[in-house]
Amino acid sequence: MLQSCPSSAKNLCRKLVRVLPPTLNKATVTTRPVCDIFINHRGIDTKRTIAGLLHDHLFRLGLRPFLDSHSMKPGDRLFGKIDPAIRNCKLGVAIFSPNYCDSYFCLQELALLMEKKKRVIPIFCDVKPSQLQVMDYGTRSAEELRRFKWALEEAKYTVGLTFDTLTGDWPEFLNSATEAVIENMVELGALNPRKKSTYILHGRE
Repeated sequence: MLQSCPSSAKNLCRKLVRVLPPTLNKATVTTRPVCDIFINHRGIDTKRTIAGLLHDHLFRLGLRPFLDSHSMKPGDRLFGKIDPAIRNCKLGVAIFSPNYCDSYFCLQELALLMEKKKRVIPIFCDVKPSQLQVMDYGTRSAEELRRFKWALEEAKYTVGLTFDTLTGDWPEFLNSATEAVIENMVELGALNPRKKSTYILHGRE
């Protein structure tokens, strides 16, 4: 059995070579945006609910949303994937939740979205805008606190959506959030206006 391994490996290599596609143009690979929509969220609050459902809903419509648990694999460096996704995205969706402001990563992503002047749709999930505050636990620098507070204020004073996970209508919320994303993408020139109604109708199926 051991002696047959080398020949088996060679045969496998030959098969792989035959099925591998032609080498892709390097420019094609590097210029393709990582995502269309970056979903900024607090995992313990919304990854398995609003964030995950919205990601899947947008993905089924042919859009390219970025959600860390879906868009990254073991071994990827967090900011090595997240920063390029934010820089190249057309639109940000910030899902605010009760534990959002406790996360350095959530606030860092939000600050980067705002600093890159990305349009952001806020979704206030089980929390009011007035309840969101950046707290100083002595672990963040003065500059980080300034950036985080500024970004949070920018988001709080942007028209967004609200949702109560206990009493809200989930299908209706997903439809409303999807329509908001599509309308903004059209305004930003990232989607063909003629396809707007098609995306909305498919999203409501």
